Amino acid sequence: MLRIRAGSVHPVTAPPIMDGAVLVDDTGRIAAVGPDRAVPAPANAQRLAFPEGALVPGLVNCHTHLELTHLAGKNAEREFAPWIRAIRALKDATTPEQFSRSAEQGVRDCWAAGVTCVADTGSSGAVIEVLSRLGGRGVVYQEVFGPDPHQADASLTELQQMLSRLERHVTARVALGVSPHAPYTVSTPLYRAVASLARREHFPLAVHVAESREETMLVRDGAGPFAEALWSRDIAVERQDCSPVQYLERLGVLSPDTLCIHCVQVDAEDVRALGRNGAAVAHCPRSNHAHGHGAAPFPAMRAAGLRVGLGTDSAVSVGDVDLLAEARAAGLNGEAALLVLTLEAARALGLENEIGSLQVGKQADLALFPFSPAYRPLPSAPALLTVVAGRVVHR
Repeated sequence: MLRIRAGSVHPVTAPPIMDGAVLVDDTGRIAAVGPDRAVPAPANAQRLAFPEGALVPGLVNCHTHLELTHLAGKNAEREFAPWIRAIRALKDATTPEQFSRSAEQGVRDCWAAGVTCVADTGSSGAVIEVLSRLGGRGVVYQEVFGPDPHQADASLTELQQMLSRLERHVTARVALGVSPHAPYTVSTPLYRAVASLARREHFPLAVHVAESREETMLVRDGAGPFAEALWSRDIAVERQDCSPVQYLERLGVLSPDTLCIHCVQVDAEDVRALGRNGAAVAHCPRSNHAHGHGAAPFPAMRAAGLRVGLGTDSAVSVGDVDLLAEARAAGLNGEAALLVLTLEAARALGLENEIGSLQVGKQADLALFPFSPAYRPLPSAPALLTVVAGRVVHR
């Protein structure tokens, strides 16, 4: 058992509690939360006290590429299409051992930042192995690529083989999903095939969509740098005369189990399309700014009732996994920021019944910071303590 006392406890679903405490039972779930004087203190419980700290639900990072942690600062390309090609070259030069070390460093960086759950996309399989081995929490989406329609069957077979290899790492806290990467790396038949696989086998699905103007040019007009790159490989390009979001809707990719990453280049009709399909959104404001993509209509998405969480994207884009910085970049502070970084992010991943708030019976994913989230502006600071399912993973 574990009992944590803090200067303030922020349940998210209830008002903050000054001089509060949380009791965690032997199964890793919250047994009690409230004022310190009202929370039991069993003799066999490990007791921790942080009178100057703020105890909050563990933060939820809705988009990471933790296998790329080692590549921070190593891609100097400015234009997005060449930047993507440089990432592929850097990944091709990375060994499995390097991916594993990079993934572990990324997971530990997240814990140090108070993040207890990640939604990670990658192709190496390193992140799900590390999360499982270290006892972390997350949804890990296995990427699949294949812009040539003639290679769709081969790409799907490769994905299925990889999923079979990775399923042994699935635990009660670590889920496996699929990610057809983006419209400029995935053909129409491959999108349809992966979406069908996800529905049939009940895999959650994540997709990068509507991130850049270049992507919109490719989908809508069959033109631009992504189209030129495909032509240079003798891959036919067909204009779709619609937005990337509407294109994915047409292909049956959007569903309540779909996490749409970025969604910068969207209009009101795109927001309605996401809503009528029940899809969630991972908003990455700092990455979008770093690449010059613009700003996603975050307030409009939330006003429309979409499930939206924040993500830090890769360390190559922003250099860290600081979700508090993402909240500030999204115009959020205080308890509003805490809500988006915890319960709303958990909803985006379909995990709100397990994590995202400090409530009896929920998983004891906790983070303790040396400040109160009610302060404005919300400062970035490393976590003093991070707990996943009742187990201290960072201190």
